[in-house]
Amino acid sequence: MTPRLPSQIAALAVLAVACLVPPTPAAAQSEWEDLTTLFREWRDFERPAFRNGVPDYTSAAMARQHRELRSWKERLWRFDIEDWPVERQIDWHLVRAEMNGLDFDHVVRKPWARDPAFYVMMYPSESDVPAHEGAVIHGWIDSWTYPRPLSRADAAELADRIGAIPAVLDQARRNLAGSNARDLWEAGIRSFRGQAADLRAFGREEAGVSRDLDGAIERAARASDDFRGWIEAELPGKTGASGVGPDAYTWYLQNVHLVPYGWSEQVTLMRRELSRAHASLRLEENRNRHLPELQRISSPEEYDRRLNESVDRYMRFLAEEEIETVEEWMDAALRAVNGSYTPAEPGEIRNFFSEVIYRDPDAFRPHMHHWLELARMREAPHASPVRAVPSLYNIFDARSEGLATGVEEMFMHLGLLDDNSPRARELVWIMLAQRAARALSGLMLHGNEFAMEEAVEHAGRWTPRGWLPDGALVRNEQHLYLRQPGYGTSYVTGKIQIEELLAEEAIERGDAFTIRDFFDDFYSAGVIPTVLVRWEMTGLKHPILEVGGPQEVPVGLR
Repeated sequence: MTPRLPSQIAALAVLAVACLVPPTPAAAQSEWEDLTTLFREWRDFERPAFRNGVPDYTSAAMARQHRELRSWKERLWRFDIEDWPVERQIDWHLVRAEMNGLDFDHVVRKPWARDPAFYVMMYPSESDVPAHEGAVIHGWIDSWTYPRPLSRADAAELADRIGAIPAVLDQARRNLAGSNARDLWEAGIRSFRGQAADLRAFGREEAGVSRDLDGAIERAARASDDFRGWIEAELPGKTGASGVGPDAYTWYLQNVHLVPYGWSEQVTLMRRELSRAHASLRLEENRNRHLPELQRISSPEEYDRRLNESVDRYMRFLAEEEIETVEEWMDAALRAVNGSYTPAEPGEIRNFFSEVIYRDPDAFRPHMHHWLELARMREAPHASPVRAVPSLYNIFDARSEGLATGVEEMFMHLGLLDDNSPRARELVWIMLAQRAARALSGLMLHGNEFAMEEAVEHAGRWTPRGWLPDGALVRNEQHLYLRQPGYGTSYVTGKIQIEELLAEEAIERGDAFTIRDFFDDFYSAGVIPTVLVRWEMTGLKHPILEVGGPQEVPVGLR
């Protein structure tokens, strides 16, 4: 069975609402509708065949898919888009980027043949970005999407889907036989320890609902334990690098994620942002040296009160300071993810971002724009079916993570923290330093200049105040960045691209420029790469979008 994707299924319904699409010449409109048909068929092709609930990632099936990919690219390139409106051309480029992503997976990344964690299927909680972070197997199980208590039909469906996990892992052993990517294998041990724990926790929650489901969960948990043991047994023989290398990283960023920087440029940018964050923090600390330190929230009652007050202030800020148009669904979307209090001993370091939130919830509040973005995709999906659903291969990462990171600093400058203790500004610089530090670690992993433990040590050492001592947390982050080229830097490079666009818009519009118009226009383009948003907003087409014919991953990167 295919995975349950409620937001995506709802968004695809936009295909039937042609009246929502801005008017275009008849010929261009007809061709664009043909593109949306191709897009729908392409998504079906990208998904492997299923046999008895098990996706077919065998070498023969993947070789066949890669051979057939060429014809899909040729079909895409038969569209003559030069006279299309820019917004239609953008849709074409998004489909191109996805096809390049699958090509890169077949030629370089090969997650089904290199990455044990690719075969994790159980996801008990929602991501704060439009789709799962990192490479994900088709057939994944978003258990959080099933209403509780489980209906009889849902329990039967889950029993079938979870029941396929042992067979998936049997196939995985064969598919991974030639992999030598040591860091990916070592991290896979943690991934399957986590899957076994998630399955057993779900089993405890749903115990007794269905005998078939109870049995399927227990068998899947045991299979996950056994698979972890197999990875551990195979690990000593794994000695190879896991990064894709600087040249492949650059091609991927520019032709799949449509990010206009290469590997070496990103190294320079991350070093600059890391030093800027540390320097700004020290200046703030000197300015505030006579003020008391921020105190952490210390009780569940205080936590609930301050988190809700933070939402109140934030919504007033967005409206009164004319930051963006406020919609009625935004307040509830933010309040739903306030979380709950977690006790800690004096001096104990919580999760990094909890250390920020527990000192001043307003400092991290702008990052929760993630949840406003997800709510917008549900409440007001883009009229284009290509943009109404999350792009594959995390193509959205620099746009999504870059916005959430960028508005932390932008909104600080716009006055969000002015009524707080001045020390709240220090938290913004601490977060930027942490993101730049872990981004550099991820770049060094992909450049094969760091092994995993070197990446972990670097991220911890360059995070201020010792707030990143949890090696397991850092390893999980670096594992994601290793599995998904570009994700580790997306928080900061995405921020930089949005800042560049804001500057361009301010120069172009002059006295007519407003922050609210900028953000409203930015959001209206959808959660797509910022070079495409820039093209739609300014009419300026970035050189990385100038491509002459069907692209293939260069021979030198293979």
